[in-house]
Amino acid sequence: MARLRIATWNVNSVRSHMDAVERFVQAEAPDLLCLQETKVADEQFPLADLRKMGFAHHAIFGQKSYHGVAVFSREAAIEKIEKRRWCEIEDARHLQCRVAGIELHNFYVPAGGDVPDVEVNDKFAHKLRFMTEVTDWFRRRKRKTNRFVLVGDLNVAPLESDVWNHKQLLKVVSHTPIEVEHMDRWQASHDWVDAVRAIVPADQPLYSWWSYRARDWRAANRGRRLDHVWVTPALADGIRDARVFDDARGWPKPSDHAPVVVDLDV
Repeated sequence: MARLRIATWNVNSVRSHMDAVERFVQAEAPDLLCLQETKVADEQFPLADLRKMGFAHHAIFGQKSYHGVAVFSREAAIEKIEKRRWCEIEDARHLQCRVAGIELHNFYVPAGGDVPDVEVNDKFAHKLRFMTEVTDWFRRRKRKTNRFVLVGDLNVAPLESDVWNHKQLLKVVSHTPIEVEHMDRWQASHDWVDAVRAIVPADQPLYSWWSYRARDWRAANRGRRLDHVWVTPALADGIRDARVFDDARGWPKPSDHAPVVVDLDV
C-alpha cells in the first residue's frame, strides 16, 4: 500500500499563477496535482515549468482562454487518458485517467451564472444538465470494487457549514437547494465519500473560495467550499488527512480558490 498526496486547485489561469503553483508544490509536495480553469490551449501549456517542479507525467485537456483541466504525477505513469465532453458542448471540463492504481476524474463544473432559474439563465440550465449527465454515467458504472477518485471545482457548496451564511446564500448560485439536490444525487450515484468531510467534521465551517470583491478576504471570511475530493467506498478506509491550504489565497495576485489536499492510502 502506498500513500498518495492528492491536491486539487482551481488555479484561475495557470500561466498567470505559475509562481503560486511552484510555491504551493514546494510547501505541500503533492504526488498528484490536479488543476482546473487552466485557461490555455494544450500546445501552449507551460509543461516545462511543471517538469522542473518534479512532475514527470502529465495529462492535459485545455482550450484557449476558458476552462481546462490538467493532471500531473511525480512518479506514477498516467495512462488511459480520456478527454470527456458533456451536454454536447466543446468544453474542456473533465479529464479521466489511470494513475497509481486508481481511476482519477478531474472536473470543472460550470459555474452557472448569476440567476438560479433555468427558464431565464442558460448557464444555470447547463450546470444542472451537466451534473445530471455525469450522475447518470457514474450510476451506470457503479461497482463495489471500483477504485475511483474524483476531484475538482464542482462549483457547489452543499452543506450549511460550507458557506459563510446559509440563509443569505439559499438563493445564490452554488448553494441553492436545487444545486445541492443535484450534488446529493451525484454523490449517491457511486456512494461517493467526501474525503475532506471524512476528516473535518461536517459542522465545522470550511471554505475553499473567497471572492475577489472583499478588501480583506480573511477578515471578512465570506467563503464557500466549492472544491472537493471524493473517493469510492473501496478507497474510503484509506483517507488519512485532508485540509484546505488557505495560505495560497493570501499570496500576491492569487487565484480566488485555495488548493485542497488529501492524503490517501491506495
